[in-house]
Amino acid sequence: MLYIKIERFALKGDIIYSETQEKFTCNEDSFLVCVDGRVEGIYKVLPDCFINIPVKDYTGKLIIPGLIDMHTHGPQYSFRGLGMDLELIDWLNKNTFPEEGKFSDAVYAQKAYSIFVKELVKGATTRACIYATVHMEATKLLMDLLELTGLKCMVGKVNMDRNCPDYLKEDMQESIANTREWLQETLHSYKNIVPILTPRFFPSCSESLLKELAVLQKEFNLPLQSHLSENKSEIEWVKELCPDTNNYGEAYELGGVFGKNGPVVMAHCVHSPAEEVMLMKDNGVFIAHCPESNTNLSSGIAPVRTYLDHKMKVGLGTDMAAGSSNSIFKTMVMAVQVSKLRWRLVDGNLKPLTIEEAFYLGTKGGGAFFGKVGSFEKDYEFDALVMDDDKIEHPGLLTLPQRLERVIYLSEGRHIAAKFVAGKNIFAFD
Repeated sequence: MLYIKIERFALKGDIIYSETQEKFTCNEDSFLVCVDGRVEGIYKVLPDCFINIPVKDYTGKLIIPGLIDMHTHGPQYSFRGLGMDLELIDWLNKNTFPEEGKFSDAVYAQKAYSIFVKELVKGATTRACIYATVHMEATKLLMDLLELTGLKCMVGKVNMDRNCPDYLKEDMQESIANTREWLQETLHSYKNIVPILTPRFFPSCSESLLKELAVLQKEFNLPLQSHLSENKSEIEWVKELCPDTNNYGEAYELGGVFGKNGPVVMAHCVHSPAEEVMLMKDNGVFIAHCPESNTNLSSGIAPVRTYLDHKMKVGLGTDMAAGSSNSIFKTMVMAVQVSKLRWRLVDGNLKPLTIEEAFYLGTKGGGAFFGKVGSFEKDYEFDALVMDDDKIEHPGLLTLPQRLERVIYLSEGRHIAAKFVAGKNIFAFD
């Protein structure tokens, strides 16, 4: 007879999470039960069937879902905080491309990615969509390093065959051949890391390259990530490159990489016209809102309220190094702040985001790209952070929503007492 060991335990503490974007769900001094890496339920008193399971007692601490980073660049971590006086295209040419060129050197890649991964583990992020570079070996190195942490991540080897420096430019056929080889080597090699197809953005990817990536997406049943309508100069460039389209999104659709062949997340969507918005909605495209990046590169303020009103799929991204921090807490704060500026200065009809909505975007909203992730509803994957918010001192008594709001605004990922991904204690990997 075959016996299967079922792993069961509970966390005890003050539990708060999102079921909807309108309000928090609160369970003070309760038990959060994990069975085989998934949420079984939340109880004020443990039922008899769980009375003898191990309990990790975090009484008085906040227990929240792990945070989801929908868009970040691993090789750019090393130059965050530099070159913030430039707009997108100049910033890419002056800072990003020269830095990414260094990842042809395995020694440099090892040093740089080790720093990035170490900091990602220490923070509040439990899952992330990550861009690597065009270099296949360095991308596999990043995947290897992330696998050891226990984090659940999607990692992409970048594709570019035009409008970039020669030291990063790939021949189209070579790019597809290398991508196929990378997929064959990595698709089933990891427990925690999944490859994601990554055409950098339309200006650096020919339509032929996109069509071949669409074939790979369908063949390997993979997600795909890229950038959309981030900067006005970029959008004009796309019009020049693809004049027969009405908007940037149509250029991706012509290439077959806009949701018809598998899940797609597009970062930014700052200046998406109405037709593009509807195209994203109709194709089920996820939006990664990156408020700090859009501020630093003077790109603008994405109309996130519009996307939420249309019931679209939206999450948050740190977008390092255009963003300076890997903290999704900080990203939540900036999402609220820039939405207030857009409401006050640009469009008074788009009311600002609430803290409840920002938290939803950073947990369940982005988590949907990974499946049933980002909430403590039954059968969701058990990703949890235990926050020791007593260290953020206050002279009075606060409600759970007030405590969470202070964590979002004041913590930036500090004060983490424990971090679980799919039921595994990530800090045990350190």
